[in-house]
Amino acid sequence: MLYTLGEVDKQTMHKYEKESSNAGKSSFKYAWVLDERPEERARGVTIDVGMRSINLGEKKVIFLDAPGHREFVPNMISGTA
Repeated sequence: MLYTLGEVDKQTMHKYEKESSNAGKSSFKYAWVLDERPEERARGVTIDVGMRSINLGEKKVIFLDAPGHREFVPNMISGTA
């Protein structure tokens, strides 16, 4: 969605596509927009809360990528609090 809205440019998306493909995780290219930590990218799971906010007219929209794996739920709770 961030890419579609123009918040991530084509060059950056191409970079994520190439890097994720080289890592054997080509389907993760969009996840890498918010999963920025090397460990997240290597393991293919969200470990820490990723956040990006955009303005749509008079509205501010915040995108959160929170961990869902039980091992990282404490990170999700502290990141969203």
